[in-house]
Amino acid sequence: MNADAAADVAKNAAWTTSRPRPAIRDSAVANAKIAVLTAMRRRGGLVAPGPWGGVGGTPLPDVPGLVSIWARAGYSRARRGEGRGFLLLMANIKSQKKRIARAERERLENRRYTSKIKTYFRRLERAVADGDGGAADTEHRELVQTIDKAVKRGALHRNAGARKKSRASRLRQG
Repeated sequence: MNADAAADVAKNAAWTTSRPRPAIRDSAVANAKIAVLTAMRRRGGLVAPGPWGGVGGTPLPDVPGLVSIWARAGYSRARRGEGRGFLLLMANIKSQKKRIARAERERLENRRYTSKIKTYFRRLERAVADGDGGAADTEHRELVQTIDKAVKRGALHRNAGARKKSRASRLRQG
């Protein structure tokens, strides 16, 4: 093996392991995307303030073609949280919109259960403090039923439900 061939092999091996393909490396959009992703990794997933939103750190340089990166990734420009101080990503894909809407509905239903449980706890505490046994029994029954429904629906973990029912029964006993 001659020296020229050995140098050629070493150069090619280094090129394939340390650099992206020339088509990617020379693309302005790819360079912008690489710069943004590198900055996000360094900041723990957060992007510095700039035309694309984000929080924390020093501003990144104004990179041309950045909007097209997010658009190609399937994110709407209006829903990225631009100008609000944080990076809010919401996809334009129909199934993802449905999933996000469903998750929000489920979150609100879970909050309704937890709010109702807290309300019944306050009512039970007030009834016990007032010494009204009949009202305390009614509130305790409502509270236990609501906790059981929340556990059945998955709004509350079963151990958390058991802990709350135990606390309610201790409160009811006086």
